[in-house]
Amino acid sequence: MFNPIEGEIFYIDKPLKWTSFEVVKKVRARLRKRLDVKNLRVGHAGTLDPLATGVLIVCTGRATKRIEELQAGVKEYVAHLRLGETTPSFDLETQVDATYPWQHITRELVEKTLQEQFTGTIEQVPPAFSACKIDGKPAYKLARKGKEVEIRAKTLVIDEIELLECGFPQEPTMIIRVVCSKGTYIRALARDIGMALGSGAHLTALRRTRVGDITVDACESVEHLIARLETEDMVSPDRAEQDRLEQEREKNRAMARQRKAEQQLRHEMRKPRQSQI
Repeated sequence: MFNPIEGEIFYIDKPLKWTSFEVVKKVRARLRKRLDVKNLRVGHAGTLDPLATGVLIVCTGRATKRIEELQAGVKEYVAHLRLGETTPSFDLETQVDATYPWQHITRELVEKTLQEQFTGTIEQVPPAFSACKIDGKPAYKLARKGKEVEIRAKTLVIDEIELLECGFPQEPTMIIRVVCSKGTYIRALARDIGMALGSGAHLTALRRTRVGDITVDACESVEHLIARLETEDMVSPDRAEQDRLEQEREKNRAMARQRKAEQQLRHEMRKPRQSQI
């Protein structure tokens, strides 16, 4: 039985072109209607760009307190890159703004560069088209207005980076698998890989395949989850509040028993011991 107020965690395969907030909004609206409540906390554990798909963790009720813990999990991505072209957003959100030579790039050069320059601890400057805050405002809002955005580099960890497919020398494309720490921008990684190869690059597709222990195979579509929320039994708000109060009472009783036991122990320790003859 679902208990959205006490807290549920849903694992969703975010669809292409949806923002992470749109997924949250859809789930929250359906739960509010089903529970007949005006307010219900719903949040996600780690933003995915609209042009990315894959694992998105959505928490409800008191489970939202776990968002920071869930966000800290190691992430795995499969990214498609095109070399020889750059865009301001480092993906397909914006148009190509410059072209570069790529014919000198070989599979051997790609593999060597990935292992030597993009494994372990690295420094990365997040994209201007990102949610990083500049004077309290998301950088992407400033970037979309054509304003110059300066963001400081961040220290990240790339645990694994693997070349899955390589189009060279026929096509300037590659597919890589990346296992990385929280806060890594794969779009910025594509930019940096292009520069390291003496060219330019941008993302053409991105899929988050794992967050912590949760793989994309364990996720469900938004449509499937919404359908489940229509039919699954749910704990009513009144029942959820009663259960919460009873848990609080039991917690207080347990604490009282512990204090009493500690007091009794201290009392016993203060008693004078009879001398043994």
